[in-house]
Amino acid sequence: MSPLLSEYLGATAAFFNTLILFYAIGIYLCYMSLALISARAMAIYKKKNSFIDYRAILSSPFAPSVSLIAPAYNESMTIVDNVRSLLTLHYNNCEVIIVNDGSKDNTMELLIEAYELEKVDFALHELIATKPVRGIYKAKNPAYHKLVVVDKENGGKADALNVGINVSGNKLIACIDVDCVLESDSLLKLVKPFMEEERKVIATGGVIRIANSCVVEDGRLVRVRVPDKFLARVQVLEYFRAFLMGRMAWAHLDALLLISGAFGMFDKETVIRAGGYNHNTVGEDMELLVRMRRLMYEEKTPCKVAFIPDPLCWTEAPQTWNILKRQRNRWTRGTVETLWLHRNMIFNRRYGIIGLLSMPLWVLFEWLAPLIEFFGLLFFAGMALLGYVNWLYFASFMGLVYGFAIMFSVFAILFEERSYQQYKRPKDMLRLVATALVEPFFFHPVMVWTAVKGNYDLITGKKSWGEMTRTGFAQKAPAPVVKPEA
Repeated sequence: MSPLLSEYLGATAAFFNTLILFYAIGIYLCYMSLALISARAMAIYKKKNSFIDYRAILSSPFAPSVSLIAPAYNESMTIVDNVRSLLTLHYNNCEVIIVNDGSKDNTMELLIEAYELEKVDFALHELIATKPVRGIYKAKNPAYHKLVVVDKENGGKADALNVGINVSGNKLIACIDVDCVLESDSLLKLVKPFMEEERKVIATGGVIRIANSCVVEDGRLVRVRVPDKFLARVQVLEYFRAFLMGRMAWAHLDALLLISGAFGMFDKETVIRAGGYNHNTVGEDMELLVRMRRLMYEEKTPCKVAFIPDPLCWTEAPQTWNILKRQRNRWTRGTVETLWLHRNMIFNRRYGIIGLLSMPLWVLFEWLAPLIEFFGLLFFAGMALLGYVNWLYFASFMGLVYGFAIMFSVFAILFEERSYQQYKRPKDMLRLVATALVEPFFFHPVMVWTAVKGNYDLITGKKSWGEMTRTGFAQKAPAPVVKPEA
């Protein structure tokens, strides 16, 4: 190898070493800043809400009306219990709208039989264009007077939610995955910001928790347990970091871009004016909120997106690598699609802190981070083969990365312990710490590759959700539920 080429390769390796070092420092500073902001926001929230009696909202004449919308596709194994759970939520002025999105199993038949449904004449105002509705059903039994069931042609989750919005008759809509388990007072807590904020509240979201290995009876969570399987436990850590140390901070900065599709509440009028859910993206939840916030900025209407740190909703996390990779592939595509659709907001002063801070950081640390890590490893492998690696520097850098990852996960566990302490036993905390120690070696590399694959699939035009297999919460379930998402 010529001296000139050798000098060039050495300079290139040094440049990329410096670039990656400063990028890593940037990520660490961003995450730690969010953690500190989140800790302050959590302290303020707990102090403000520690003595609140949410039952007062039940009797308040100012409590807004809520329509709870739950799309259902091939949910025959659990649909009856799940609907029963939704009907028992503590909120008076509420209707429960189940949208059967063209299920190919007997979901609709089970609902008709269990809740004594009959088809009714309904003046449907198509405020948002959707696939055709086959029929709207209500219960003959007064005990189920809150329940409305819509049967429609299959069009996907976004289309089903838009149908629910068209059918809904209340000022607020709460959108939920039908197979989630809600805390009984979850609606009371989500509706509270709409009643007390001076600015217009366009959406509220809360903490989503992992229900794997928990005991669920008749649609109610009766015992919280740390998941038995490693893959579910590591997702518990992920959710701690994302919700308690991420979204709590972004909401405090008034820069939150995402309300989880599993459970969120929205101002119906703003949703309709923004155009409803976009069925051309697989990240319809994030894209809708960004579009709503964009609309408010363009109309110069002060608004707020609130976040509730209380555990409100429990969902089943993927328990196999294949299902998890499909989910994360979809999340990657949804994130990139949203950032691309609203790319003219990035670094645009017109959109305030959203355009100047949160969207640029999402591009830099959410979208680009796995790509930089993946191609950085390829570059490192090439330099190693050519003999241009400073192994002492490499070992020091990897030790720094590993140490920060463990520290951040332990902080997330501490946040949980100091906030709502759902896991009571010291043994549970130790299992989560042990999971954090091995996560960087087994879980993180797979997630990086999945994100790279998600970017590739987006470029090549992949649009499908893929099949999602759930085992269900009920221990008596004889077989897994296969849910091919539309």
